[in-house]
Amino acid sequence: MQRITIRMRRGILLVLLYVFLTPLFSFNVQAGTVLEPPQSTIAGIVTDRSGNPLAGVNIVVESKNVGAISALDGSFSINAGPSDVLVFSMVGYKTLSLPIGGREELFVALEEDITVLGEVVLNAGYYTVSERERTGSIEKVSAADIEKQPVSNPLAAIQGRVSGASVVQTSGLPGTNFSIQIRGQNSIRSGGNDPLYVIDGVPFSSSSLGEQQASIPIPGQGVSPLNNINPNDIESIEILKDADATAIYGSRGANGVVLITTKKGRSGDTQVTFDVSTGMGSVSNYLNLLSTEEYLEMRREAYVNDGIEPIPSNAYDVNGTWNQERNTNWQRELFGNTSYMTNVQGSVSGGSEQTQFLLNGSYFSQTDVFPGDFGNTKVSGLANLNHRSENGRLSLNLSTNFISEKNDLPNGSSLVVEALLLPPNAPSLYDEDGELNWEDSTWNNPLRHLESEYHSSATTLISNAGLTYHIMDGLDFRTNLGYTENHLSELRTVPSTIYDPAFGVGSEFSLAIHNSGKRSSWIVEPQLQWKHQFGNLKLDILTGLSFQEQRSSRVSQRATGFSSNSLIESLSAASDVAILADVEQQYRYHAVFGRLNLNYKDRYFLNLTGRRDGSSRFGPEKRFANFGAIGAAWLFSEEELFENGQSFLSFGKLRGSYGTSGNDQIGDYQYLDTYSFGGTQYQNNPVLLPTRLFNPNFSWESNKKLEFGLELGFWNDRIMLSGNYYRNRSSNQLVGIPLPGTTGFSSINGNLKATVENKGLEFEWQSVNAKGRDFRWTTSFNLTIPKNRLVSFPNLEGSTFANSLVIGEPLNILKLYRNLGVDPETGIHEFEDFNGDGVIASNDDREVIRNLDPEYYGGLNNSIMAGKFTFDVLFQFSKQLGWNYWRDASIPGSRNNQPREVLNRWQHIGDVTDVQRFSIGQSIDPLIGHFNYQQSDGAVSDASFIRLKTLSVSYEVSNVKQKGIGCQVFLRGQNLWTWTDYLGLDPETRSNQTVPPLRMVSIGTQLTF
Repeated sequence: MQRITIRMRRGILLVLLYVFLTPLFSFNVQAGTVLEPPQSTIAGIVTDRSGNPLAGVNIVVESKNVGAISALDGSFSINAGPSDVLVFSMVGYKTLSLPIGGREELFVALEEDITVLGEVVLNAGYYTVSERERTGSIEKVSAADIEKQPVSNPLAAIQGRVSGASVVQTSGLPGTNFSIQIRGQNSIRSGGNDPLYVIDGVPFSSSSLGEQQASIPIPGQGVSPLNNINPNDIESIEILKDADATAIYGSRGANGVVLITTKKGRSGDTQVTFDVSTGMGSVSNYLNLLSTEEYLEMRREAYVNDGIEPIPSNAYDVNGTWNQERNTNWQRELFGNTSYMTNVQGSVSGGSEQTQFLLNGSYFSQTDVFPGDFGNTKVSGLANLNHRSENGRLSLNLSTNFISEKNDLPNGSSLVVEALLLPPNAPSLYDEDGELNWEDSTWNNPLRHLESEYHSSATTLISNAGLTYHIMDGLDFRTNLGYTENHLSELRTVPSTIYDPAFGVGSEFSLAIHNSGKRSSWIVEPQLQWKHQFGNLKLDILTGLSFQEQRSSRVSQRATGFSSNSLIESLSAASDVAILADVEQQYRYHAVFGRLNLNYKDRYFLNLTGRRDGSSRFGPEKRFANFGAIGAAWLFSEEELFENGQSFLSFGKLRGSYGTSGNDQIGDYQYLDTYSFGGTQYQNNPVLLPTRLFNPNFSWESNKKLEFGLELGFWNDRIMLSGNYYRNRSSNQLVGIPLPGTTGFSSINGNLKATVENKGLEFEWQSVNAKGRDFRWTTSFNLTIPKNRLVSFPNLEGSTFANSLVIGEPLNILKLYRNLGVDPETGIHEFEDFNGDGVIASNDDREVIRNLDPEYYGGLNNSIMAGKFTFDVLFQFSKQLGWNYWRDASIPGSRNNQPREVLNRWQHIGDVTDVQRFSIGQSIDPLIGHFNYQQSDGAVSDASFIRLKTLSVSYEVSNVKQKGIGCQVFLRGQNLWTWTDYLGLDPETRSNQTVPPLRMVSIGTQLTF
């Protein structure tokens, strides 16, 4: 099987090499006779001044009711007379009137109108708004940026590109999670800070259907449904941040909203596009650990320091049992393989002015970096149909997206941990017969973890139907219908073969965890929109209803006692099966919402939004709540002072917003008194146990958001600057309120009058640095400076959060011992005794506070177009602290490897250093010193980094109109280089227990017919 896979990869590489080399040889192909078009049909292609095709250009025959839209490759055809005049218009480009003059084919180049680049249309969910007129804070990442990155998760595509959104990759394993926070952590609960995801108007749940005991190999919170979204199917991702943008989503907009819009068909000739790429990835950083010589020196010194002589017989690494000349880099052995990636995608699109379609299919696979045959595979399909009646009164949009994903992983976290700890002279992995080497039971072979496997299979269906009917002038009725369905099946097996055969452990001790989950959701949203103009005043009113229902079910089982390991995947073959979870949940959500937008003289804008929500997650008297916002903007560059054309300021806008949004991310049935079946039995029958107390006053969290923004454009918008100040205050926190032990419960779910504040500054820069006929260089930069703090928390000292939260400090803090260095006399770590009791053991001594939130973060992107070449470079950066290697390290001197920093240890009385003396861990003072050091400020250090996140180079080999086939070849890289002083595997994950993000390089081609 491995040989077949290698041959397939070689074949793909040969095909790509052929594609790259073919352009070096010129040839012409003539296939038949070109037929002259009828005199009444005018065809052509629309490009920008650099020759790049423009899609979506409106072409109208002047003074006639005839029009067309250019296709993806810029081509168009339209019926017109030889003396007619065609008018070409598109947002961001100057309108061009062109007489036909008897010609049958036209090649049109539009000139960019820099002064209207702000007219880019943004998706705000229930409505669209131009960049120029928006009153809220909305960020957009387009398909052009997404497609340049070899990623498989949509969230990876926005890293470093969006201000106010912190996106962190939790692991380098294929198919694993990303975490995102939009403008900080609003809820004290760790599970209450996810944004709302909306895909083509359909809310999409990001919570996992996985079972924690099954998905141990996947860091984070198990399998994320977002991994089932194909980035290549996405047209744009919009991030809604402030109250003006999010209040229309009411109770679900407190943590921001992520809108994902998939690609749609466009009118024009039928076009076939085929993309294929293949790539390789590897771990980008390894720790610099001790060599065998240095390691043995450490071990011998540790025994001397602890007064142990002679060296014990079970110290196989240092007493001569193991080969003391052997020197193995276990990091490269256990997670240093090459990851192979293959991505194949094909699409067919086209249609008439009334009907457009798009069919898209893709295949993606990526292996991991562990030994063995493990990896992630995804197959997806997207179908989209748009139709508009001839009279333009009825419009219909249908979209269906289906994704199937399979993930096969070993117990990778254990492999990473052991790779960092194994002595460099540990035995070889295999014996002479090719079997796992247990070296006479002197070690635990790390490849035993490959015997334990994790398999998951997931499918996602997202369907959407949108209907719009033009009732009368200015009045439209539309309905949004959506349905989603997720399935997840997980199996984790732990066979007895993970143990040394000498122990005689049989299959009766083997273990299997089965999990099966399903989630389905539907939504119906009828809406009315009325637009009218009264002189200089434009009025836009939107009102609608929302009805949603979500059902979830999950069954998890633990099976043990198998007669044979070959039957480990069969539940019926187990002698003991225990139910871990058997859950069915229903969530209902109703709402009425509205928006009033006023536009006076195209320079004064007022936006009012409101929503009344009802959620089944709260008590009968607390299910409904009101949310709303007001947003305003002043386009002061339109005032007479700036209209004389002499000002270098071409665009200027002040805007502000204030409003409320809510949060109901608490799970279902949390207000009810609930019961569960426990492991206890009465007369051989299972019994019900109370698990939660009833609280009818359980209500919404509320988030009040305030923002002010300034946007400036200079020299015809060649330079665009924007700055935002925001302050969000989240109150009525949903937490567990402590109860006396006599109640039988430690807490009750309720609302606490605690307040969390997030405030900060956001800056963005966009510039056209150079521009010519065949050259263009643009730069974009974003910077976010966030600050989070706990404003109030009644009776914090008596709560379960007393040891983790401090009023006036951020939520994401650590309370630590203060490390005073190593005592020059004893060689043991010293710490400050804050309470003066002479013992470093109390929480009262943890008075040092370290904030793990970023101090600032952002990205810098440069895009250069030179002739047929395009270069894109993105740098991502973050200033932050994080747990370093010492958080999980073993005591220096034990039978575990260490980073080379330990060589600067204490050896003699009077030595001044930060590393205590070596010890094997049997002396109590060094052991306590090490354990306290792991909980001190010495285990937290600078985790700041600058990362070359994305590098993309592409070349247009041929144009589809000129040669009948369009061809583009490209080279792309991800996570190519990282500059950091962090002591650990990766400063982004800040973890030494999982594979860091991989350095990926891919090559590919795009063919268009």
